[in-house]
Amino acid sequence: MTVRASKLTRQRVRAAWVFLAPMLIVLALVAGWPLLSTFSYSFTDKTLTADSETRFVGVSNYVFYGPNLNDWDDELDGYFIVYEPDDALLVYRPDTDTFYDLDTDQPYADNVDRSQIFEWQGLLVDGLWWKSVWNTTAFAVISVALELILGMAVALILNANMPGRSVMRAAVLIPWAIPTIVSAQMWGWMLNDQYGVINEVFLGLGFIEDRLAYTANPLLALPSVIAVDVWKTTPFMSLLILAALQLLPGECYEAARVDGVHPIKVFVKITLPLIRPALMVAVIFRSLDALRIFDLIYVLTSNTRDTMSMSVYARQQLVDFQNVGYGSAASTTLFLIITSFTVVYIALGRVNFGGER
Repeated sequence: MTVRASKLTRQRVRAAWVFLAPMLIVLALVAGWPLLSTFSYSFTDKTLTADSETRFVGVSNYVFYGPNLNDWDDELDGYFIVYEPDDALLVYRPDTDTFYDLDTDQPYADNVDRSQIFEWQGLLVDGLWWKSVWNTTAFAVISVALELILGMAVALILNANMPGRSVMRAAVLIPWAIPTIVSAQMWGWMLNDQYGVINEVFLGLGFIEDRLAYTANPLLALPSVIAVDVWKTTPFMSLLILAALQLLPGECYEAARVDGVHPIKVFVKITLPLIRPALMVAVIFRSLDALRIFDLIYVLTSNTRDTMSMSVYARQQLVDFQNVGYGSAASTTLFLIITSFTVVYIALGRVNFGGER
């Protein structure tokens, strides 16, 4: 009997792998191969220029101390440098760590003050990159926190027995159902300083005295993007929380009602602990989306420094500057940041996606 059960188990495992194999192959091609390509490109100076030769540069895209990487010359096999003290034309060849006179192709006779030529460069010392990290972190923390609070409130309302509850549930999901590009463009019109309806409403209510350019103002741009994201994704959070509330046992609430326990205490002592696994999963899903935010920010504010996210920064390097190697380094770092956050969050929160703690 035991042997037969063991054979059946092995057959089921083999069958499971057979059925999973096509999906795993497609996933490896669609997700795994681009990820590995991006990782490998981050160690090169690859660009979108057709006639440029790709070189292996190690970790120079991440951090590098030396001449400006843009001064590399393939024909000279080194960095072209104009040495200011005597306007000498030099070539620095990193393989020999030597400066050569361009005219004679001989080592430069005088000592070179490297402090005038060498500097720290790369992604990890780029102020704009760290600004984008700060913007992304602030966006993720504030938006997810607001969505959690508002989503909880909406879910509790939708979970109550009231007339028209089904219609309310459908209506609440409308913002989430609208494509992000469409909703971002719609809010861009509404927030416009010339014809936007937001200014008209605030002027009518006396909240402001003059029209405001919400997406162009350095102080209002990021809060405006957060507000639009909260409007769009709060329904997603409320949907996950509502699903958890629907599964709660009614006996606990009946006993609390009989004992005369205050509703707030019931919520804190019974509801929150029971839906905690669902809350943890909802927060991690939304945090992952927020950390890789691109479309909403790019449509509303484009490449503005005040709202630039890590994804927008990587896109700017890859597409606008055509620097595939440097942009791949930014994309790889973004992937590592998101992965690290996920691992730490699951470990500290002891999240179990099976629904148990």
